[in-house]
Amino acid sequence: MIVTDVVIVGAGPVGLFQVFELGLLDLRAHVIDSMPQVGGQCIELYPDKPIYDVPAIPVCTSRELVDRLMLQIKPFSPMFHLGQEVTEVTRQASGRFLVRTSADTEFIASTVVIAGGVGSFRPRTLNLAGAEAIEGSQLHYKVRDPALFAGKDLIIAGAGDSALDWALALHDKVNSLVLVHRSREFRAMAGKVRQMEQLCAEQKMQFLEGEICALDVAGAQLRNISVRTKSGLTTRVGADHLLVLWGLHPKLGPIATWGLALDKNQISVDTAKFATNTPGIFAVGDINTYPGKKKLILSGFHEAALAAFAVREYLRPEEKVYLQYTTTSPVMQRRLGVSPQSPTSRVA
Repeated sequence: MIVTDVVIVGAGPVGLFQVFELGLLDLRAHVIDSMPQVGGQCIELYPDKPIYDVPAIPVCTSRELVDRLMLQIKPFSPMFHLGQEVTEVTRQASGRFLVRTSADTEFIASTVVIAGGVGSFRPRTLNLAGAEAIEGSQLHYKVRDPALFAGKDLIIAGAGDSALDWALALHDKVNSLVLVHRSREFRAMAGKVRQMEQLCAEQKMQFLEGEICALDVAGAQLRNISVRTKSGLTTRVGADHLLVLWGLHPKLGPIATWGLALDKNQISVDTAKFATNTPGIFAVGDINTYPGKKKLILSGFHEAALAAFAVREYLRPEEKVYLQYTTTSPVMQRRLGVSPQSPTSRVA
């Protein structure tokens, strides 16, 4: 049983910054996320896309932003519990919360901050006969080991950046590569689409416009797939592996059963403390809603700052919380592990 001041549900950028704001107020946190790595949807959906609206950083990729946040929270030594979904949050007689995960990790937390983005993510899957039998062996929803496809006949289904990225990366590693999508309208960056089209023109890969309508699976072995083309004809394409990259869809999951006030699968909060209708549970980032809500990372950072003060007030109501600046406060600098600064110095 792990005892902590705060359990943060969600290790995306806002959840990571929540660790920082809590740490400045001398509160320790454990962070739980259903994904196997930190970064949330930023890392899962667009790790290498540029972000332009983070204050004082003209441009950085999602991956760079997460790396910077991890460096920023290092002084507070947060503990991460990844690849685990929170399955239960129950208030105890003591007023604290029992938090249990899908890996049977248990916490006693004085407060809970939900920073789960728009919920946990699940891949959009192929709903065809035979799909389950080959999932993980020949049917894949993410690339775990690119070497698996070397010298093989590969079909990639998708039209977003991820599908195009892997088509461009693997076309010269495989025996053959066919990209399948229902139309010629792509969601990927235009430059990647042009590169794909050039490779098709050079016969280094093929684009097939149509929808996958059947799998030919015998003895848990994929032999080929059937694609219904725009003209209505069905084409059979041989394949050793099928990589389906249709993106991810959010799922609120067990949070929906925690008795929190919801508005269209988002958690209603106030704008002073970002508190939910359950005392001791707060929500920040894309998972919350309030009048004027804007789903921006920088908005989530603001919410995390105010929520941290609210958490401190909730935990220690008898103590007045003074606003201190990292630039001048020896207490804050000590918590950050930096040397006290001279009056002319500034701490970022």
